[in-house]
Amino acid sequence: MDTIFAEATPPGRGGVSVVRISGPDARRVAEDLAGPLGPARYAGLRALKDQGEVIDRALVLWFEQNQSFTGEEVVEFHLHGAPVIGSRISDALLARGLRRAEAGEFTRRAFINGKMDLAAAEGLADLLAAETEAQRKLAMKAADGELGKLAEDLRKNLIRAGALIEVSIDFADEEVPDEVPDEVFSLMGDVREILEGLLKTYPAAERLREGYEVAIIGPPNAGKSSLLNRIAQREVALVTDVAGTTRDILELRVDLRGLPVTFLDTAGLREGAEYVEALGIERARKRAGKADLRIHLSEDGQRQAPFAEGDLVVRSKDDLTGDGGEFAVSSFTGKGIAELLDRIYDLLKARAVDSALVSRKRQAEAVRRAVTALDISDVPSEILAEAVRRAGQELASMTGRFGAEDYLDEIFSSFCIGK
Repeated sequence: MDTIFAEATPPGRGGVSVVRISGPDARRVAEDLAGPLGPARYAGLRALKDQGEVIDRALVLWFEQNQSFTGEEVVEFHLHGAPVIGSRISDALLARGLRRAEAGEFTRRAFINGKMDLAAAEGLADLLAAETEAQRKLAMKAADGELGKLAEDLRKNLIRAGALIEVSIDFADEEVPDEVPDEVFSLMGDVREILEGLLKTYPAAERLREGYEVAIIGPPNAGKSSLLNRIAQREVALVTDVAGTTRDILELRVDLRGLPVTFLDTAGLREGAEYVEALGIERARKRAGKADLRIHLSEDGQRQAPFAEGDLVVRSKDDLTGDGGEFAVSSFTGKGIAELLDRIYDLLKARAVDSALVSRKRQAEAVRRAVTALDISDVPSEILAEAVRRAGQELASMTGRFGAEDYLDEIFSSFCIGK
């Protein structure tokens, strides 16, 4: 492979900038710039020189092949965080035949070199994109390879089951009984039960990974935009006394005690609106119908379609009406807002999962196909053996051992440069 490099820290001015190099020429090029390197994994302060000129004094580390993140020789330059230094080092590396890394190329090499499986790579991508504590915990399990370890254990059970089936086929005419041993069906049943458990937690894990949506709906001038602004503690939406001010959907993404939540401010729901406003109302109904939770906001505590069990019906403008009640709020004074957010958190937290491993559609589809393959009985041994083999292949595809080529570009292109 080519020897690649990239700045692993965000671009711009900072305290430290890390430039990472990976590939067969990593150490040679590093020593050309920094002189002889010390032992692997030990940081040393070196003057980086190009054409006799000192570019910077930096901490230099190198990692041996098979002992690095990518599985290749890796060198890191920990530079002072001035953009001009990073640019100058990049020019020096390009002049020595290295090329800039593409998005996700370091992680892709780690996968190719067997340093992580595909499920762990997807978990790492989710970890880098995590915005809340709950997302971090979910991604960390995948990045640590927990799904890959489970899939490998289950695959070993299927290999054992397949071997027992083959014995019953190959030695049917000898002393070995030709009936499929009970252990085969026990192994298949155990694997299927675990996979079905993974599928049950998948929808909740997917929502947690992508984030929850809470739609604020109600009639015009009910205070929906004011409520959004109060939650944001800044002016996100335009607030006027004119009915129909909000035409399109406004989004506010927040970290609600570790849960990723996007609040949606929607057009006021009413009949007889003019054409453009009516388009906004139709869009609001569709988006609200797909949301995880709806807040039905009005001055009189009425609900509107779409409505689902678990939705919240909230009275607005409590500072003016003084009706009070458990779900009465005032966006002007802030009364009841904290209690409303507490209720939203409790409802969404009840839908979240703490122990899920499957959180991506690709993984769930592989698990579902494996379950389907194992849903078989009263068939000849040859067909049973094929079903077990197919299920094992699906588990292998989940971790990238089999048939993962179509997903590689999509997965690794989501990474940032330098990772």
